[in-house]
Amino acid sequence: MAKGSGRAAGGDAPPWTRNDALVAVGAAAADLIGFTFSSHRDFGYVPAAGCVLVMVAALPLLARRRAPVVVLTAVLLCGLLLDLSMPVAPRFNATVVVALYTVVRMRSSAVAASASAAAVLTLLAGQSTWPRPSLVDVLAMASTGAIVFAAAKVMNHWHRDIENNRRLQADRAVAAERRRIARELHDIVAHHITTMQLMAGGARANLSGDQEVVREALVTLEGSGRMALREMRQLLDVLRAGDEAEEAPTAPQPGIGDLAEIVDESRRAGLPTALDVRGEERPLPPSLGLTVFRIVQEALTNARKHAGGASASVRLTYGPEHVAVEVSDDGAGSVNGPGGGPYSGSGSGYGLIGMRERVVLHGGTLEAGPGDGGGFRVAARLPLTAEEGALR
Repeated sequence: MAKGSGRAAGGDAPPWTRNDALVAVGAAAADLIGFTFSSHRDFGYVPAAGCVLVMVAALPLLARRRAPVVVLTAVLLCGLLLDLSMPVAPRFNATVVVALYTVVRMRSSAVAASASAAAVLTLLAGQSTWPRPSLVDVLAMASTGAIVFAAAKVMNHWHRDIENNRRLQADRAVAAERRRIARELHDIVAHHITTMQLMAGGARANLSGDQEVVREALVTLEGSGRMALREMRQLLDVLRAGDEAEEAPTAPQPGIGDLAEIVDESRRAGLPTALDVRGEERPLPPSLGLTVFRIVQEALTNARKHAGGASASVRLTYGPEHVAVEVSDDGAGSVNGPGGGPYSGSGSGYGLIGMRERVVLHGGTLEAGPGDGGGFRVAARLPLTAEEGALR
């Protein structure tokens, strides 16, 4: 159905574009002005038939993109007819330049070179009613043909460079998106798998003890697994953006409203965690809320993995022009990176890199390093636009 509509629309469209029409009119106007002045200067009058032929010669330019070689042939024949019907000086007019330029742009180098030579020879051969062209005239027309040929080739090279750069930028964008998805997956897997591991261990340790503790651990384990699968599905849907859309809508991304849940989950996982919200609470843009959630999620995951029997605190502050989040713990004060060494204050390692890039995306700042009183501290400050600050 769509294809049929496309053919119908294409059949109603003219065989030329608006730009082709403008080029044809411009070339005809330039040649007509030049013919008028040269005829008045050389002969004292302007032949009406010559004016008509000049304008007719520009008409084939309407189809120059569809059949460039045929158009150049038609233009040269019109020019030859004009040369043979009245005395005119040797010239490489605008219509011939445009037609030859199009051939060089759209055809192979061999065809383009042959067309350039044919254009020069045809223009010289039509000077039967004019005194034999001088060497200067021959060199001038040959130079003009060579300049048109070179200009078209340079333009082809320039357009190829632009296309290559566009393709390179597209490849870089794809690579950047893959890195972003990898960081998202890292955040999800590191947090939820760590929680699931701790819950499974807690349930195993209490199999012969309090069954209620075992039940709560298994409920948390089930919920964490469900959330991990949901978030991973959302990310994988990004990779399947070109496929057919699924009928079931995806769940919304987590945000500020989910902080209490993730803090409760952290407590159940064995890390005593406090949540402190300061300032007047108000809705935030989804992307900003997601950034705050991911910072807290990653920071608590690191605390559970590396702080050992410590406690943690999450402080969210709503300011008039910013929102700030701080996650700190009272553990050993270092977090191991991928290579086994501690994270520096600049935030090496995939988790902190992901946090930092999220914060920079919103124009904010991130501090990550040992706290003043020991432990480890992650603090982010995210500015609000005037519209976001006004949301109440």
